[in-house]
Amino acid sequence: MYFVFFLVNVCLKSYLCMMAGLYIHIPFCQRRCSYCGFFSTTSLECRESYVDALCHEMHLRGGCSLRTIYLGGGTPSLLAPSMLERLFATIFDVYDISPEAEVTMECNPDDVSDEYAHFLYHLGVNRVSMGIQTFSDDRLRFLNRRHDSRQALEAFRLLRHAGFANISVDMMFGFPDETLCDWRDDIDRVLSLGMEHLSAYSLMYEEGTPLYRLLEKGKVSEVDEETYLSMYDMLVEALSKSGYEHYEISNFALPGFRSRHNSSYWDGTPYIGIGAGAHSFDGSVRQSNITDLLRYMTAISKDILPCEVEMLTMTDHYNDMITTALRTKEGICLSDVERKFGTAILDDMLANAQVHLDAQRLVIEQGFIHLTLKGIALSDMVMSDLVRV
Repeated sequence: MYFVFFLVNVCLKSYLCMMAGLYIHIPFCQRRCSYCGFFSTTSLECRESYVDALCHEMHLRGGCSLRTIYLGGGTPSLLAPSMLERLFATIFDVYDISPEAEVTMECNPDDVSDEYAHFLYHLGVNRVSMGIQTFSDDRLRFLNRRHDSRQALEAFRLLRHAGFANISVDMMFGFPDETLCDWRDDIDRVLSLGMEHLSAYSLMYEEGTPLYRLLEKGKVSEVDEETYLSMYDMLVEALSKSGYEHYEISNFALPGFRSRHNSSYWDGTPYIGIGAGAHSFDGSVRQSNITDLLRYMTAISKDILPCEVEMLTMTDHYNDMITTALRTKEGICLSDVERKFGTAILDDMLANAQVHLDAQRLVIEQGFIHLTLKGIALSDMVMSDLVRV
């Protein structure tokens, strides 16, 4: 059940002490990528005021212990050093940060200078997630990205030079008219970087985006399913041969370099979301801040948290498990299902899973049910058969 909920600061402190991860949404972009459906704005003049609101919201929510911090967007690297210093000062003032905390910040390649890279490193960021997407300058222009392939390579070099030993790279495949050879070239080039983590996504045509409008007008065509599956298989094989663990449908990591923050979303760990459009989860309640930037900042200035709240039912918890844990390498622990939801729900899940077990899209190993490589390619269908309505 959803409803708009405006809370003053004291109401949320009781459960926020349970939180283990902090996400801060930075919605600013110099220009929008053609495929992006995330909440963002190209109005950069209110960055200072927005940082004020972020700091105020953190104080309103109250402190807790954190294992991970993630600055995402939008484009967090559009924040000036002085803004980031103020933001991090508030984070360390409000929260109890684990000495081993993973602190990630998303960066655009063309924002990374030698000075900026060293600044981030000394600020306390210890993991950078950089959206390269492709090394084809033509395809980068098609996506309306700000950087070119040369800038991507230089940004990676500068981050390494500054001391970053944990860099994640985002890549995309399945562009209109992209061939298997094109994708093989992108894979080879990104592997030559030696990054610790890779996230790879097929190009999506989300309703409301410029890319979707091109599709509607017939100016571009989606890659066919056979080519998509071949590209995905090529990616998995190449990353596996290079020593990367395929630990989630779209994510690969060298041993010890899984994204701890993103993993919390898949295993049900509570987290706080700060900023317009950010989401929070305390184990039983989901909460999402409004996506209107001005309304968000106005409410926060009045000591109000403007958000939408969903009280989760047991069916919601079960469906969340299906659509998150099943994305991971480990999959779903069958004993956890029985403990949390009961024997009848477990039996029902296994009955619905049987057709996929028989077709080798799912497998049960050591008390866990998880997708096979064959099943990953059809994961949406598998999950839809297991969720409860």
